Amino acid sequence: MSVARRLQELGLSLPPVVPPVASYVPAVRHGDLVWTSGQLPMVDGALPATGKVGDGEGLVPPAQATELARVAALNALAAVAAKVGNLDAVVQVVKVVGYVASDPSFTGQPGVVNGASDLLGEIFGEAGRHARSAVGVSALPLDAPVEIELVLAVA
Repeated sequence: MSVARRLQELGLSLPPVVPPVASYVPAVRHGDLVWTSGQLPMVDGALPATGKVGDGEGLVPPAQATELARVAALNALAAVAAKVGNLDAVVQVVKVVGYVASDPSFTGQPGVVNGASDLLGEIFGEAGRHARSAVGVSALPLDAPVEIELVLAVA
């Protein structure tokens, strides 16, 4: 089954590639690997939420941050598709790195980054299983709650 069809079954579509906010490109291919730049959870050119993730007033709730990680991963896949032609070229998701802008007391970064990991599994099945890092940071660009990077093997 094509990835486009799988996305359709999941009720998803690839968004337009998010334009870089600094001096970089959205994705680079070298040989059979594609690396994405860190992708924010932009929707229609804006962040749907900003701030640090945590439990408490004025913080982005972990469940919302998990959904934002899904959005960021979908943005990363759009960058990959633009670089290689379409996502049917993906052979394996190799590595996911997730950054979570975290309140100092928040330690649930792995659960937040599961939003990206689970999405990749839903789309690619066994080829979506990957190595991963989930890192808490004090701040991200544009005050985004999450940022996702991917490394994928392509045919």
